[in-house]
Order: sequence, then structure tokens, then C-alpha cells
Amino acid sequence: MKLSVLDQSLARSAGEVPAALQETLQMAQWCERLGYTRFWVSEHHAFPSVAGSAPEVLLAALGAATEHIRLGSGGVMLPHYSAYKVAEVFSLLANLYPGRIDLGVGRAPGADMSTAVALATDGKPKFQRFPQLVEDLSRYLWDRTATPVVSPPPPADLPLWMLGSSPDSAVLAAQRGLPYVLGLFINPQADARLIGHYKQRFQPGLLQDKPYAILAMSVFCADSEEQARALQLTYDINLYRFFTGQSDGSSLSPREALAYTLGSQERAFIAGRENSRAVGTPAQVREQVSRLAAEHHADEVMAVTNMYYFEDRKRSFQLLREVFD
Repeated sequence: MKLSVLDQSLARSAGEVPAALQETLQMAQWCERLGYTRFWVSEHHAFPSVAGSAPEVLLAALGAATEHIRLGSGGVMLPHYSAYKVAEVFSLLANLYPGRIDLGVGRAPGADMSTAVALATDGKPKFQRFPQLVEDLSRYLWDRTATPVVSPPPPADLPLWMLGSSPDSAVLAAQRGLPYVLGLFINPQADARLIGHYKQRFQPGLLQDKPYAILAMSVFCADSEEQARALQLTYDINLYRFFTGQSDGSSLSPREALAYTLGSQERAFIAGRENSRAVGTPAQVREQVSRLAAEHHADEVMAVTNMYYFEDRKRSFQLLREVFD
């Protein structure tokens, strides 16, 4: 099983953003030593406790902090930007760190709509133009006759990944001949047939002659099931509080989460995510990861492990890597 990591640079509070960014750098080094295939970072906006607003900036720092692990964007939210500028930025990164950069793009805003309007240079988000933006980006990356030329010239092997959690993204990835990442941690109810449909409809592209799919899923692995469940519950409660506007930018600690009284809505929210992730001891997590990867026809699993404490995240990635060796 190929294993990779998506890090979201979550801060325990808005005042701990510098620490969260340093933890991302250290986690990339840790995952490189453990033998993970890739280390990707996300893009979110207008969330005071989420440090990852500019993956391209963070990737430059990650490249300098690591030696060989592949680094990527999970992903650049393309409707906010010029396709030419994205091609230019990632061409520069790929020339800085040859053979190590993955460009993952997505259609989602990574924010609320008022923030999406603020990100658009003309105040008009371009979500409906996403397929055309992908086509433009592909041309700038791989067509040496395209004008204007990208400077510096992109390496010929710079891959473009399609990210998504709906049928539209799977179909577009297949049509464009791109590798695909299904964000199960974003949409826990994502149809298990999506990757299968992508593979059936795949048309060979310039860099990709066969379909290839990653399943991005939440993983909470610990030495005991009780500890893993406590870490998972902490994340679930904090995510629910964030989605419902109850959070002030600070996360509850595991101790606070365990003392939190769950209502019917919180319980339903947690139950809706239960079958889309792996939680427990290494043996339990291995069985759950393997089952979900098989159900979704995935070629690789990308673990999202949003635990409150840095050392718990490190231990989770260590146990996950060891149980699949």
C-alpha cells in the first residue's frame, strides 16, 4: 500500500499559527524519515486557526526542509487564480525541487462565498469556468508552443492532479487524462463508485497513460483504541463547533472534549463520518484502511490526521507506516 500525508496546518488557536507552521515543516521531515510517498498541504482562507492559506509559499519552505519526499498542493483552488500564474509558480517550484513537486488543483472555494468574492480580482469567482481553467493550465504546463511562454519553463514531468469529492471532478479527471484524488475526509458520503467510474472513463493524457487514484481519508491511529477514539472525538467536536459558528478560533483540548456534553446534532454529525475513516490500534486501522481502499478502488491512501497535539500526530503516522511495512 502506498501511503501519503495531507497536512492542513491547523493551529490550536489563532495565536499559535507560527507554531502550527513549524509543526508542518517538522511533520514533513518526520514523514520523509518514515518513508511516506508524498506530503501535501491544503489551501483555506479566512479561518484564523488554519494557517494554510498559500500552499505554494509553504511548499517552498517544505522543499528546503526535506530531501526526497514528493511535495504537493492539496490543492490550489484554481477558480480564484489565473491559470498562467499558477503554471508559473509551480514551474518555479518544480525547477527548485526537480522531480518532487505535485500540482493538485480543485474547484472548491476553500472558504465562504464572501471570501471567494474577495479573492477574485474582479469580484466574480470563476467556479463555472473551472474546466476551461484546467485546460488552460494543462496547455501552459505541457504545450511548448503555448503563448505566452511560462518562465521558467516547466519540467516535462510536472504532474497535474485533479482533486474532488463529487462525480464532476471524477469525470473531468478522466476526460483530461489526469490522476485523481477523492477527498473522502471532506465528503464522508462520497459514492464508493466514483474512482471506479473515473477509471472506466479514463482517456490517456500527455503524462498519464493509465488511471491512478488516491483516497484521502481521516486516520486516527494510537497505541490503544481508547486513546484513538478520544483523539477522533476531539477533532469531531472541534469540527462541528467550527461548522456551526460556535468556535472562537480556538480548539478544545482532548480533556475538554471528553467533558463536552454531546447533543443529538453532534452525535448525528459524528455518526455521519464514522464509516469513512480509520480509527483505533494499528491492527484495527490497517483493516479499516485496507477495506476502504478496496471499496473505493484506490491505488494509494493519503492520511489526514488532525490531532490536537503534535506528538500524537507523529505517533499516528509512525504506527500507520509500520503496520503497512
